[in-house]
Amino acid sequence: MELTLTEDQIFIRDEARRLLAAKADGDALRRIVSGGDGVDADLWKTISTELGWCAMTIPEDQGGVGLGLTELVLLMEAVGERLAPVPLWSTACLAVPLLMAVGTDAARAWLERIAEGDAAATVAIADMNSAMPLRGAGVTATRQDDGYTLHGNLPLVTDAQVAGLILVPARIGDEVAVFSLEPSTRPDVRRLDTLDRTRQFCAVALNDFPVPETARLDRNGITADALEQAETTATLGLAAEQVGLARGAMNLTLDYISERVQFGRTIASFQAVKHRCAALEVDFAELRALIFGAAAQTDPAERLLEVAGARALASDLAFRASEEAIQLHGGVGFTTEYAPHLYFKRAQASWHMLGSPEHHLDRIAAHCLPDGDAA
Repeated sequence: MELTLTEDQIFIRDEARRLLAAKADGDALRRIVSGGDGVDADLWKTISTELGWCAMTIPEDQGGVGLGLTELVLLMEAVGERLAPVPLWSTACLAVPLLMAVGTDAARAWLERIAEGDAAATVAIADMNSAMPLRGAGVTATRQDDGYTLHGNLPLVTDAQVAGLILVPARIGDEVAVFSLEPSTRPDVRRLDTLDRTRQFCAVALNDFPVPETARLDRNGITADALEQAETTATLGLAAEQVGLARGAMNLTLDYISERVQFGRTIASFQAVKHRCAALEVDFAELRALIFGAAAQTDPAERLLEVAGARALASDLAFRASEEAIQLHGGVGFTTEYAPHLYFKRAQASWHMLGSPEHHLDRIAAHCLPDGDAA
């Protein structure tokens, strides 16, 4: 398997970093956090409309760029490194794979709009902690004469207020159907004040909420394999964002310890500090290789396991890197004037999205060990 980046991929990575360094610096991030929206509308317009980041994995015949998961991973890593408050993960990693799994003309029309930057999108998941979030658990749909009625409580939906499209997977008997909610035909969306203010979280209540027949995007349900592939892409995108988060926290730390003087020398020169940073760098390189390997993997079953491993390691590394950032910043690491606390909060919030590390390790163990041996 070839994991060396091509010239085009290197260009995508470098340009994404350059843009976010200019547009998503510390001052811009603090402005968004203090405002409470969790979304930088101007930055989102730039990357979705002008640069076409959401179109990266959408096929060319549907208005997209037609590239692969490696390019998407590069963008998500850059976003995570700056904690850029944009709904890229919700749109490109969560909604786009689900629309591609649906595969109908109605879904393709939405993919074209997303590729053009006309709409951000998200998926209303009943249990954000689940590693299988698209299976429709928690939401049911009942057929009525002129459409359907949706029922379910969605306590934690990413970027729902800014999204021009909310996708709702729902159970109809044994099938999983996918419904679209647009701004003109959606229930009440309430923004939440959460630990992580760099990402928008909302609550959506579907209390016997009526939708027309045209709101159903699929024909006869989505296959389990198609849903699993979409979930794997969402999990891979989140892991890439987490490895970027770890990199961003490390950059903050390295910059600070190279300038902070104690006992007449910079603290970066202390052997104990060097060892702690070196250990994180080794883990960072290992995780990054695993993520790029998973993105390049062509076998869906193997990709599922590699993504599970990457997700478990990414959650741990993001937490440890942000924790070390606070520790090595000393007393100022706890203050709001410095950024480590933002990385730490994002790391904690991301830990609980799309399955815990333990769940993903259990999935790997169940595959690798004979029945009964995993315990």
